[in-house]
Formats: sequence, structure tokens, C-alpha cells
Amino acid sequence: MSYQQKRGKNTAWRNGLMRNLATELIINERLEVTETRAKELRRHVDKLVTLGKRQDLHARRRADSFLRDIDANEKETALQKLFNGIAKKYKTRNGGYTRILKLDNRKGDNALMVIIELV
Repeated sequence: MSYQQKRGKNTAWRNGLMRNLATELIINERLEVTETRAKELRRHVDKLVTLGKRQDLHARRRADSFLRDIDANEKETALQKLFNGIAKKYKTRNGGYTRILKLDNRKGDNALMVIIELV
């Protein structure tokens, strides 16, 4: 897809990276990544939160196919946290579920680092 940023890797690597980052963002509600990854991640997380707000079986299955099966704690998985906690928090909000805050550049390669968090 021409509108998707390539970042020099193949499709499976990009999809796996976005699945991992989205799962970690839902579990921790805050991540420190490069700006390019954060902007791409924002698209995926907004779609997942919208699926969580729908609260039907089809939305749950679609979100489950994207998220990794990682426990947020001993009691709930990332999918359960998305549907039971995060979706209810944003019930009245129409989009814009994430915030990107700029940080200093990374020391090793001077990459622009940001914090992406759920609002």
C-alpha cells in the first residue's frame, strides 16, 4: 500500500511489529518509540479502540486476530483490557485516543524519540 510507510523491511516484519507495539501500548498505556513507528502505531490503536467500543462478538474476534495473547497481569489479557477497561473509558470520545509527545533524539543514531500514550 502506497500510503503505508515502508521502513525498509518486508510486510510480515511490519505487521508483526505493529501487532507487538499495539499489544504493548494497550497493556502499558504508554510507550517510548521512534516518531515514525508512533505515527504508524496510532492508526492501528485507534482502530482497535473503535472495535472495543462496539462490544460485539465480531469486533472481539477481529481485535483478537490482531492482538498478541499477552497477559496484562495475572487476571486479564490485552484483549480483555481493551474491551473491559479502555473501551469503556472512551465511550463518549469519537477518535483521537492517542497522544504523541516529543522527546530528545536518541543518543546512538540521533533518531527522534516520542512517547505515545492513550489519552
